[in-house]
Amino acid sequence: MEERKKLLQIRDLKKHFAIKRGFRNKTFVKAVDGVSLDIYKGETLGLVGESGCGKTTLGRTAIRLYEPTGGQIIYDDKTIYDGEKKIKEPMLPYRRKMQIIFQDPSASLDPRMTVGEIVGEALDIHKLYQGKNERMGRIKSLLDAVGLNTEHSNRFPHEFSGGQQQRIGIARALAVEPEFIVCDEPISALDVSIQSQVVNMLEDLQAELGLTYLFIAHDISVVRHISNRIGVMYLGNLVELAKSTELYKNPIHPYTKTLMSAVPIPDPEKTRARERLILEGDIPSPMNPPKGCKFHTRCPYATARCKEEIPQFKEYGKEHFAACHMLETYGA
Repeated sequence: MEERKKLLQIRDLKKHFAIKRGFRNKTFVKAVDGVSLDIYKGETLGLVGESGCGKTTLGRTAIRLYEPTGGQIIYDDKTIYDGEKKIKEPMLPYRRKMQIIFQDPSASLDPRMTVGEIVGEALDIHKLYQGKNERMGRIKSLLDAVGLNTEHSNRFPHEFSGGQQQRIGIARALAVEPEFIVCDEPISALDVSIQSQVVNMLEDLQAELGLTYLFIAHDISVVRHISNRIGVMYLGNLVELAKSTELYKNPIHPYTKTLMSAVPIPDPEKTRARERLILEGDIPSPMNPPKGCKFHTRCPYATARCKEEIPQFKEYGKEHFAACHMLETYGA
């Protein structure tokens, strides 16, 4: 069996945002607090979790839109960041390889620029054309690839619907012919009728161009559809990671089980028979996370050990990882 190539490797990645309180005091929001994972070439890794769990920050830090606080980032066997060894590679060459599709297309598109200028800006920065005719030809082919017409290049973002604006954002990301794209909740701001079109287009582009995705979303059903593997985040940490079908059928972390129990099932009888798990309490503040397992304040199975000791992220089945003391004691 051919071994899969690791395109992006993240090791103990941290991103802490400093917040000043008073004249001298400074505290930190620990948005990402020690995440390790691998993303394989050609796959889609889904990332889910509650709002504020650090999904978007992880995606942006992985491609160094946010400069990491600590940890290590390895892209295509090349270390582009290592906090301990003080390695910070210049990112301009990697911007061609690593791109992002933002959540809110209307906020991520410059309202003063035409669509042609927005899509062509990256071509200008990286000098990916020779002459105006080739530049315009590439812009037209990019718009065509995302389902927009050539005449759209002369219009401004506000003249388009939300779905069309997101297509412009996708065309901009594709302009530099990237290998890896962070899809930061690319459909959450769109109408339900448009969401499936954008997801299907992303899948078609992946198959055609050999792209690798980190797909961030709230909707577990959508993530299950598009992803090969799914990671679950809670309060800055990865608590479970498994193949899409495996995670959906056999979630083993208590937090993942509560998320899965909230996913609607299009069968009234199965819905009535299913046990509904409801989390009590609020998410702790990332400025002052709980000691030990961060989930213990809301976990119905928490013990004294959970309050003191951080659980290790271990493999409990084939490519099925989780971090939970209960699993260490009783197994998955």
